[in-house]
Amino acid sequence: MKDENQIETVAMETETPISVIIVNYNSGPLLARCVQSVMSSTMPVSTIIVDNNSDDDSLTKALALYKNDTRLVTIRNAVNAGFAHASNQALQHIKGNYLLFLNPDCIIKPDTLEKMVRLMNENPEVAMAGPLIVNPDGSEQRGCRRTIPTPWRSFVRAFGLSRYFQKSPRFKDFLLHKEPLPEEPVDVEAISGAFMFVRKSALDEVGPLDEGYFLHCEDLDWCMRFRQKGWRILFDPDTVITHFKGGCSKEKHIFVLWHMHKGMIRFYTKFFKERYPGPLMWLVVIGVWLRFAVLAGHHAFRKSLAGFQTVKTKMHAHSRTL
Repeated sequence: MKDENQIETVAMETETPISVIIVNYNSGPLLARCVQSVMSSTMPVSTIIVDNNSDDDSLTKALALYKNDTRLVTIRNAVNAGFAHASNQALQHIKGNYLLFLNPDCIIKPDTLEKMVRLMNENPEVAMAGPLIVNPDGSEQRGCRRTIPTPWRSFVRAFGLSRYFQKSPRFKDFLLHKEPLPEEPVDVEAISGAFMFVRKSALDEVGPLDEGYFLHCEDLDWCMRFRQKGWRILFDPDTVITHFKGGCSKEKHIFVLWHMHKGMIRFYTKFFKERYPGPLMWLVVIGVWLRFAVLAGHHAFRKSLAGFQTVKTKMHAHSRTL
């Protein structure tokens, strides 16, 4: 990162749009709602939708709302290229000094971007900021503020050790949503990839998202790289958005689980291989894949059980008609 006296605080001119990047894959009606919330911002915006070969009508419905609107750019991929690759594709169309990487199942408020711009202008050493992300019921969503999930911290969380050693910082959960909300913006190690408000000059220095990740962990990777270069990451509790989590992945749970755990392996080996002895890293890798096997098996069992119940209900209904 540049020295403090070299940092330029760029005032956002009203005619300069903020580039909002939305990667879509079968988001259903959520995409249109997301785009509407972005286009209703009090700040000028340029919205770039990158569609990863959706087979639903999500993109069609979103575009129908803004026919011939020059603020909206669409990139259509012939295959599902993954989140990181699709996000990077949009970079050739960005405008302005700030970018927002936004999930299509998020709804922002009209003043959300205005608040983010003000926060970043006041803190020129900050590369990325994230808001308080809430569930539809208003509760804070896990992951919108967190520490980096190192192999050790992931081990602590997997076995629930933080519950037994609550006063020990060594056994602290890397998810911070159960801690009291701060009264003002605070530095964090990582924010959620659902909403990443990024300074363009920081992105130019650190580089785009790592396309070695297909889905999940690319946001953590970016947070690590920004901080390694000396940039700060902020969590702003005063800016609130709603995330209807899982809008793009409900129908392919095993697919998502696979890429999530594959991303975890890449993240751990990329940043922690030199910190942990070889045998310990192998245990970490084995543990990750065992976790995948357990979760995938549990999902498959529940799906089979649901199918059995459906068949049983139909047979019972058929027998009553005889």
